Amino acid sequence: MVTAGQIDYVRANHPGQGTTVDALVAAKVVDGEDILRVLASRFGMEMISLANHPIPPAVLAAVPGDVARKYKIIPVSKHESVLMVAVGDPLEMDTLDSLRYVLKTDVEGVVAPPEEITVALDRFYPREASVETMIDQLTEGTVAMVASGRADLREDSDVTESDVPIIKLVSLIIYEAYRNRASDIHLEPLEKRFRVRYRIDGVLHEVDSPPKRLQAAIISRVKIMATNMKIAEKRIPQDGRIQVNIKGRELDLRVSTVPTGHGESVVMRILDKQNLALGLPKLGFLADDQETFMRLIALPEGILLVTGPTGSGKTTTLYACLNHVNRPDRKIITVEDPVEYQLSGINQVQVREDIGLTFGAALRSILRQAPNIVMIGEIRDLETARIATEASLTGHLVFSTLHTNDAPSAITRLQDLGVKPFLVASSVRAIMAQRLVRCICEHCREEHRPTATEIKLLGASAEQFANVQLFRGRGCNKCALTGYSGRSGIFEILVIDDEIQRMIFDKVGALEIRKRARELGMRTLREDGLRKVVIGTTTLDEVLRATMGDVA
Repeated sequence: MVTAGQIDYVRANHPGQGTTVDALVAAKVVDGEDILRVLASRFGMEMISLANHPIPPAVLAAVPGDVARKYKIIPVSKHESVLMVAVGDPLEMDTLDSLRYVLKTDVEGVVAPPEEITVALDRFYPREASVETMIDQLTEGTVAMVASGRADLREDSDVTESDVPIIKLVSLIIYEAYRNRASDIHLEPLEKRFRVRYRIDGVLHEVDSPPKRLQAAIISRVKIMATNMKIAEKRIPQDGRIQVNIKGRELDLRVSTVPTGHGESVVMRILDKQNLALGLPKLGFLADDQETFMRLIALPEGILLVTGPTGSGKTTTLYACLNHVNRPDRKIITVEDPVEYQLSGINQVQVREDIGLTFGAALRSILRQAPNIVMIGEIRDLETARIATEASLTGHLVFSTLHTNDAPSAITRLQDLGVKPFLVASSVRAIMAQRLVRCICEHCREEHRPTATEIKLLGASAEQFANVQLFRGRGCNKCALTGYSGRSGIFEILVIDDEIQRMIFDKVGALEIRKRARELGMRTLREDGLRKVVIGTTTLDEVLRATMGDVA
C-alpha cells in the first residue's frame, strides 16, 4: 500500500518526472500498473485497457486533439450528457475539473496506463508535424527510386535545392508505410488539412500529416515518380506505377489519382514481391483444406474460381497458385487489369481497353499461344466467361476471380452473365470463397473467455466453447494497441462433384446447392473461421466481422 508519506517524498525528491504516478514508479516504490490499480480503487474509478476498448468516432470528436494532448486524456464513451475519459494519473484531480470547464459538459474519469494513453493519442490525434521534423527522421538513401516516369528526373538533372525537402518528405511517407506493414497509402485533400492514412491489416490509421500548404507539391512529386502520369492534368483520374528500393527491398507502388472538391486524392497500393514467395501454406489453409486445394490446382484442365469482395486477398491467392504450378514444362499466360506483380517465367498481358485490348480480345489471342495454364484477373462479362469456359473444355487449366459473397453464388453469377448451365457444370471444377481476418499479436497474446453475446452472434452454443481455451491480443506498442498483427485467410471450398454437377445442370438455386454441399462436407467461411479461433490464430470478433453475411 502506498502511504501519504511516500507520495510526499517522491514529489519532493523526484521532480521533473511528470505525473505523481511517474514519480512513484521512477522511485521504484511500486510497479506502475499496481499503483494505478490501487489508486483507481481508492478514488472509486474503474481501470481499463484502451487496447480492448472500442472508441466510436463520435466520442473521439467530442474532444479536440489539442485538448486531449494538453491534458493527456482519451475520451472512451459518452452516455447522455456525461463524457467518460481515460486519465493516466487519478491523483491529478484538477484535470477533470478543467475538462468540464473547457468542454462545457459533465466529465467523469476512468484510469488507463499512461503508456497506453500516449500510444492512443498518437493514433487518434496525430500531430501535424513540421516539414523539418519529418525530414530529419529520414536518412539519406533510405528510399531510392528504381524507375521513374521521366528519364531526366531519374538522374535528378532538374531537381533544385527547393525541391529536396518535398522529395525527402514523399520518401518518408513511403518509408513509414513500409515500416508499419501498410498495404495502402492514402493522401487525402480535405477542406482545411491534408490527411495521410495507412491501411494496416485492412484497417485505416491516420498518421502525422504534412501542412496543407504542401499538398500540391507532394501530389506533383508522386506524379513525377510514377510512370504514365501527367503532372498538369488534374481534371481526370490517372493511374501509374512507382518502383522503389527500401533498404535493399524492391517494392512496386500502384498509384491512382481521383479529382475531388479540395484537390486530387491519391492512393498508392504497396505490392511486395516477397509476399508472393511465401507459398500456399502462408495463405492460412489448415492441413485438410490445403490438401484439397493442392489437389485442385494440380488438375490438367477446368476452371478454378476464387470469390470474395474487394480486398479479400483473391489476387494474392491466384499469384500463389501460379508460383506453385510454375515449372519449366508448363506455359502459363495471364490476362490482368492491372498486372500487379511481375512473375518470373510467366507471360503476363496487361489489358488496355483504350486500344481495344480487352479481356476477351486478349484471351482469344493467347489461346493460340498454346498455354497449359491461363489466369484471368476477373470474369466481368459474357465474352470473357464464354472464352474461359471454352478454354477449360479444350484442355486448359483456368484460374480466375468473381465478385460474389460465397462459393455457391458464383454458379448463379456465371449463369446471370449468360453462360449455359451445362457449360458451367462441365467446366467449373471448384470454387473457393475467402476473407481475410487479422491475426492475434504474438507479443501481447493472452487467454480469453468468450462472452455469451459473442457466442450467440456467431450462432454457436456455449457447450462448443466450454472446454476450449481462446486467446486475444491485449494490445501493446508492437501492434499499436490493436491486439492484432498480420492477416490470414479463412476459406469455403466447394468442389464440383457429380451430384453438384447434376444440380447445376438442373438449374437448382444457390441456396439449395449450398445446403447440399454442406451435407457433403463443405465448411462455410464462418466454420473455417471458428476453427482458426480455436487454434488461436484470430478472435471471435474478427470472424464475426468478416462473416456477417454468412448466415447459413
